[in-house]
Amino acid sequence: MLDEALDLFLGSRCVGCDRPGRMLCPPCRSGLSDRAAPAWPTPTPAGLVTPWATESYDGAVRALVVGHKDRGQWGHRRVLGELLAVSVLAAVASLDPRLPVLLVPVPSRPGAGRQRGYEATTALVRAAAARVRRTREVVVAPLVVSRGAVDQAGLDARGRAANVHLSMHCPTPLLGRLARRHREAYVVVCDDVVTTGATAREAQRALQAVGLPPVAVAAVAATRRRSTDR
Repeated sequence: MLDEALDLFLGSRCVGCDRPGRMLCPPCRSGLSDRAAPAWPTPTPAGLVTPWATESYDGAVRALVVGHKDRGQWGHRRVLGELLAVSVLAAVASLDPRLPVLLVPVPSRPGAGRQRGYEATTALVRAAAARVRRTREVVVAPLVVSRGAVDQAGLDARGRAANVHLSMHCPTPLLGRLARRHREAYVVVCDDVVTTGATAREAQRALQAVGLPPVAVAAVAATRRRSTDR
């Protein structure tokens, strides 16, 4: 009855099976993974820390990510946040649980957040943090900012790497506040999708440059080119 009512008043359909009603019906929701695995892109950017992802970037997951990032479908944030949380927890599972985890969202290109009306990745990471916080201390720290990359769509691995090279930095005042509150912590770079790894690697470089080396990258999904072998 609820699905029928939603379809009647909103005209919505499931992004997974096209069933009228909720934008992700219960059967499609229950079919999403609850385990994350290393998601190495091919080729792998030199020095990239282990990237983790919970899903493949296709089907319903791709529709959820695109809807959340580009179409203002903010309701997808909760589901995507839960998938990201699975990746974060897998990434830090073997690390000291007494130390906090700093989740650093990969920044949007300049102006993208204003066009959308909100910072999509940061919103997603905050949703993930709410889930991770049930088992360990976690802080969302938007430390990295972008200063000049263009839209990555249509670029190959080499083009993406060149596009984001030296495009990110960490503002000093943010680092000062962080240092006063958390002298020891595990840093995890967070994004919605791992494609070539170029964006995550650039965020990692910017953090390493200020003495905050990430221990891992966590994402909702990875493209099919991924492999469990490095």
